[in-house]
Amino acid sequence: MGYGRLEPSDPVGGPSRLHPNQPEQPASSPQPPSRRNKIILLSMLSITLLVASAASAAVLIGLRTRASGQSGSSVHRTPTRAISKTCSKTRFPDLCVNSLLDFPGSTKASERDLVHISLNMTLQHLSKAVYSSSGISYLQMEPRVRFAFDDCLELLEDSVDALSRALLSIGGEQLSGAAASTNDVLTWLSAALTNQDTCTEGLADLSGPVKDQMAARLKDLAELLSNCLAIFSGSDTNDFSGVPIQNRRRLMESDISEENAGGLPRWLGERERKLLGLPVSGIQADIVVSKDGNGTYKTIAEAIKKAPEHSSRRTIIYVRAGRYEEENLKVGRKKTNLMFIGDGRGKTVISGSKNVHQNMTTFHTASFAATGAGFIARDMTFENSAGPGNHQAVALRVGADHSVVYRCNVIGYQDTLYVHSNRQFFRECDIYGTVDFIFGNAAVVFQNCSLYARKPMPSQKNTITAQNRKDPNQNTGISIHACRILAVSDLEASKGSFPTYLGRPWKLYSRVVYMLSFMGDHVQPRGWLEWNSTFALDTLYYGEYMNYGPGAAVGQRVKWPGYRVITSTVEAVKFTVAQFISGSSWLPSTGVAFLAGLAE
Repeated sequence: MGYGRLEPSDPVGGPSRLHPNQPEQPASSPQPPSRRNKIILLSMLSITLLVASAASAAVLIGLRTRASGQSGSSVHRTPTRAISKTCSKTRFPDLCVNSLLDFPGSTKASERDLVHISLNMTLQHLSKAVYSSSGISYLQMEPRVRFAFDDCLELLEDSVDALSRALLSIGGEQLSGAAASTNDVLTWLSAALTNQDTCTEGLADLSGPVKDQMAARLKDLAELLSNCLAIFSGSDTNDFSGVPIQNRRRLMESDISEENAGGLPRWLGERERKLLGLPVSGIQADIVVSKDGNGTYKTIAEAIKKAPEHSSRRTIIYVRAGRYEEENLKVGRKKTNLMFIGDGRGKTVISGSKNVHQNMTTFHTASFAATGAGFIARDMTFENSAGPGNHQAVALRVGADHSVVYRCNVIGYQDTLYVHSNRQFFRECDIYGTVDFIFGNAAVVFQNCSLYARKPMPSQKNTITAQNRKDPNQNTGISIHACRILAVSDLEASKGSFPTYLGRPWKLYSRVVYMLSFMGDHVQPRGWLEWNSTFALDTLYYGEYMNYGPGAAVGQRVKWPGYRVITSTVEAVKFTVAQFISGSSWLPSTGVAFLAGLAE
């Protein structure tokens, strides 16, 4: 998934074979000083406000914990029992102890207060990283470096937002009128860690002063975020042999299970439920996009720009039939609760052709990207037309929490669909690709979808998934439930020459499950492919539960320690909509039909 990611046809341990002969690109000129200064000024202002908010929370904690008369700074470096016990749960205990001891009030804090302190301290580190990174944006950078730098800045800002929400929720505040749940906080912390991983991967193959300066600003952030996850979850890293963590902390009120309407997650309201079921003619759109000029705007980019920011109200953007070749469309973090409705798959088509051969990061190649919470897309096609020879080329990237993609086509070759982070649900979608064509670290369920392997380049192997769960405390993974694993006609005619695998482990704790799905005979009897020799084979979680079809036989499957044939319904149900993405709490409001459990 990174710029230099090995393909399945690469020799084990071999060098990246992405772009050995690509000519150098001319250095890009910096943005005009006035615009750049405005960006820096706005960044400074926003981060100042965030730091002030975090600092005020720290003062409140400090006041409570210093009631016995402790001064504001640590006099000694010996951890208290509470700090030692708290940090023993983490993967980086030395950093945990030292960072907590540096925080005012920590030596008088209880274990409960240390949860607040760990998030607060990490939020301050993130805010400082955003501020200091913004300060080098004026530097002249080659295009590849600029893309990686811009990605990092966006991802850092997203992480500040995620940790701010988490800190508010564990402090007893309410978000958008509803109490946050334990799973909400785990999701936001998991997403922040994923953001950090994506940033560092984008910088990995670079060299020069920008990379060096960013490395200094990013120092310890991933480890601090990992520690936050471990401290909040209150669990060890055993992870129940790979099954999603059952959080041992007291569940917050909204975690208590409720009867779900029609089997849909509770986070989808009544209005959205109706919207997903109505014909286009019955929907009152807020914005209409039409290429012929008979709508509100001619382009999708204009519609996104004019949509409200931070809205709790659903904004409907109707995109009439047509081919919209607008590169790198993005629904940013501030554009919340946008719903895009097309005239149907193959009729409303959003197409781009960006790819890593153009000297950009995989993250940046997406034809359409969405990070604004509550994103919904219905009845349209997202495609990247770069072709198999251009390697990584994303058609759709989603990092929006509580997102739904319904009755859509997602078409590409390598890295077609980037399910980057947060909670996502795909229903009745057709997804086409070759190498790692569903990848990322969201908590995502695909239900009643068709996953089509295409004919790859010579000597390549098809891999349907590449899941990159990096930390055992992340509540992420890919669940493929009641779907069809198929081959398109060109692959069907030559499937003996191009093996297809269910997935390969991109990161150490990769987690993918196929349940109650049809598998065609193009799926290799081994089922799964190694990433690199023995990497992650004993820490991953790959499961299959009651699949059927000629490719579903498990007798010749891999014998890895982390692979299992699931025989327990109790284990399988953990990967359903209701449990894996807490779908019963938010999906009903979208109106999309879904199975909350294993079956009707």
